[in-house]
Amino acid sequence: MHNYIVVNRVVVAALFLLSAMSFTIRPVAAGGANYFPNIPLITHEGKKVNLYDDLIKDKVVVINFIYTSCPNSCPLETARLRAVQELLGDRVGRDIFMYSITIDPEVDTVQVLSHYAEKFNIGPGWVFLTGKEDDIILLRKKLGLYMDEIQSDDNMDHNLTMIVGNETTGKWIKRSPFDNPKGLANLIGYDLFDGVIPRKGAKSYASVPEVSKLSRGQYLYRTRCTACHTLGQGDGLGPDLLGVVAKRDSKWLTRWLKVPDKMLAEKDPIAMQLFAQYQELAMPNLQLSDIDVAALIDYMATESRRIAMANVEAPAKDEQANHKHH
Repeated sequence: MHNYIVVNRVVVAALFLLSAMSFTIRPVAAGGANYFPNIPLITHEGKKVNLYDDLIKDKVVVINFIYTSCPNSCPLETARLRAVQELLGDRVGRDIFMYSITIDPEVDTVQVLSHYAEKFNIGPGWVFLTGKEDDIILLRKKLGLYMDEIQSDDNMDHNLTMIVGNETTGKWIKRSPFDNPKGLANLIGYDLFDGVIPRKGAKSYASVPEVSKLSRGQYLYRTRCTACHTLGQGDGLGPDLLGVVAKRDSKWLTRWLKVPDKMLAEKDPIAMQLFAQYQELAMPNLQLSDIDVAALIDYMATESRRIAMANVEAPAKDEQANHKHH
């Protein structure tokens, strides 16, 4: 267990730091069936499929590997990809297909995967799959997503990188699932199609605004929190965070952001209430330092005040405008 925690922190931290980088692998030669193992798998809906024939051939796909009992990285990974699925809309299942394959098939049965997909409110076109462990390891190696140096028999560490590709063109790219969801959606929905599908609302480079510098807290909120939470837009997978700093005891909130897994294990009353209220989706340990936690709390407090002030000022401006018209 100790080894799992140490390596997992390193992998997660590296992915966040390198989230803007992508890696292109050598295009598969014509006849992808000669490269991809046509292994048998079972979907979370109980359907038997063959990897190449049924899932990859002639398709644009997103493939990642998870396991449902993962306490930290996998839930966050799934939540981030859920945001990508929402951006792609009904194209998922029509001309884009998403696959999450378990690396722990002994535990992740069809029923377990089905429950996992339901908890995350996964839409059509995204399939969770299980199969034989040796077959899945073979696939991970073929895709370049198996890291011998972090694999062992006593833990479930794994490479968190995912792969997206167009089997018809042979274009395959490795990316971090923690990348900006809009960037991933553009890559999957347009770049992989090599211009065949025009971009909606495309603008010229001249009209692109200058990128603003994010504070530490704002960066952490965008990369760690937005997959499950909003500020002032209602509940998502987790509770809306507007005013959370004022609502919660500061010591409780600080510890919750730092070690939510420990608080759930200790059956903290508030933690257990949130767990029950939000589909039993556990808050993952985001590996935040004390400085990170302080910056994140400061950002949420500042942003909550800004939104509250905007909500007060907006009606006043509308009233002034109405008076002018009369």
